[in-house]
Amino acid sequence: MIQRATLSSKEAAEYLGISYWLLLEMVKRKKITPIRCGGRYLFRQAGLDAWMTQQEVENFKIV
Repeated sequence: MIQRATLSSKEAAEYLGISYWLLLEMVKRKKITPIRCGGRYLFRQAGLDAWMTQQEVENFKIV
């Protein structure tokens, strides 16, 4: 069985624990980078994990 390499926008939002609309707003503001496939956005789980790690590091520097 082939394992999917990407998550849809709704799956990515659920994975991050945020709303679908917030995820789309973050993409629009270039805060998070999707893979464009036609009119859809796709996300790699590894990319989302890297983004979360980056956010943790940046937020730690502020405190």
